[in-house]
Amino acid sequence: MEVAITSMLQTSVDWVTKVFEAPFARAVVFGVQIGGHLFVEVLLFVVILYLLSQKSYAPPKRPLTKKEIDELCDEWTPEPLIPAITEEMQHEPPKLESAAGPHTIINGKEVVNFASANYLGLIGHKKLLDSCTSALEKYGVGSCGPRGFYGTIDVHLDCESRIAKFLGTPDSILYSYGLSTMFSTIPAFCKKGDIVVVDEGVHWGIQNGLYLSRSKIVYFKHNDMESLKSTLEKITIENKRPKQIRRYIVIEGVYQNSGQIAPLDEIIKLKEKYRFRLLMDESNSFGVLGCSGRGLTEYCGVPVEKIDIITAAMGHALAAEGGFCTGNARVIDHQRLSSSGYVFSASLPPYLACAAISAIGVLEENPNLVKKLKENVAQLWAGLSDLEGFEITSNPHSPIVFLKLVNSMGSSKNEMRLLEDIVYQLLEEHNVFVVGSKRSTLDKCPVPLGIRLFVSAGHSESDVKKVCQSLKIVASSVLKSHS
Repeated sequence: MEVAITSMLQTSVDWVTKVFEAPFARAVVFGVQIGGHLFVEVLLFVVILYLLSQKSYAPPKRPLTKKEIDELCDEWTPEPLIPAITEEMQHEPPKLESAAGPHTIINGKEVVNFASANYLGLIGHKKLLDSCTSALEKYGVGSCGPRGFYGTIDVHLDCESRIAKFLGTPDSILYSYGLSTMFSTIPAFCKKGDIVVVDEGVHWGIQNGLYLSRSKIVYFKHNDMESLKSTLEKITIENKRPKQIRRYIVIEGVYQNSGQIAPLDEIIKLKEKYRFRLLMDESNSFGVLGCSGRGLTEYCGVPVEKIDIITAAMGHALAAEGGFCTGNARVIDHQRLSSSGYVFSASLPPYLACAAISAIGVLEENPNLVKKLKENVAQLWAGLSDLEGFEITSNPHSPIVFLKLVNSMGSSKNEMRLLEDIVYQLLEEHNVFVVGSKRSTLDKCPVPLGIRLFVSAGHSESDVKKVCQSLKIVASSVLKSHS
């Protein structure tokens, strides 16, 4: 028997060896002559069918016992829908009880207001109020629809042409909200795959527009032209086919977070050298810079047509609301079809469009408003140049005067607490209203900590002297208490 089994095994081994060693050999299986490759394939097919026919393993299903349910419930800790309220979050902001003019009422008392971007002092101006009243009587409060459907009113078209004429551009487009101007304009032109080079000091509205565009975002150091040059050069070298990728530079005229002014003439040279398009937000420079308030292009002596896209909010210098984008006709027409804030949002209330038209008229009739603003900024600089513990880091011509601590306190939390104490004491003890910059979790860019003062042409000489004297008293007292 053993001899027979050994003989059968040897025969089997010889047959398998013959099949696999000679790929083109023939074998006879059940009386049928087949090749070695075909036999292996048939064998694998049978194995696959067998595996597919097997049921997958599943653990036995049984309901949880009451004890197991109680144990799971005891172990589970639900996460809160909102984060826990910390001590810093419990701070109540000041509540205005009147218009945010150079003087306003907070908690029943009149204060000097250096916290509102009312650069030309036009809040409460009689011509603006009269135009708003007439528009309300004629059109009502709102337009009740988007521009492309039934929300376009004649004053919208008048306002767009008025802005374009004032800035010397072919056409303009209105938005119903200042921030939505940047939210919508950037994604209308910058798409996925495009490259956008951005100053790291831009405000949150621009950051959100960049996020919505889904473009590749590359930041350069704040107002650093060497950093911008190296960034543009690197991108140009890495992209061998520049015609297939749209490339943009995004800046602000006057940076809201720092009060610095962009060196537009140098940026234009780099833009033209490396063939980038330029998008500039003039929310804090329109109506402020230049001899007649036409913005950064007039201030730097650069032709406005050198800028591809210009945007601005009308809630600052023009004391209205909404925003606009201006440029050539193709840029504007494209937004009328593809800009979400224009296509889907209800249009700007007619009375605000009338207020913007009147504000531009007041600015053209009174160029001394810009001159008065510059004088107030210069007076504030002179008064705060020797402020203990602080230095002015903004541009001398900027309406946003930024005060930064000279010596770091080791942590941003301690610095914020010190700044909040200064702001609080100025309001409560000296009736002066200023704001401290705060870092938000929404900001993707580093926001410097300090105190911002928004200067207005409506401030009198005594207002500027008061804020300087009060800041010196309060800053000295608070710095000693925190040392």
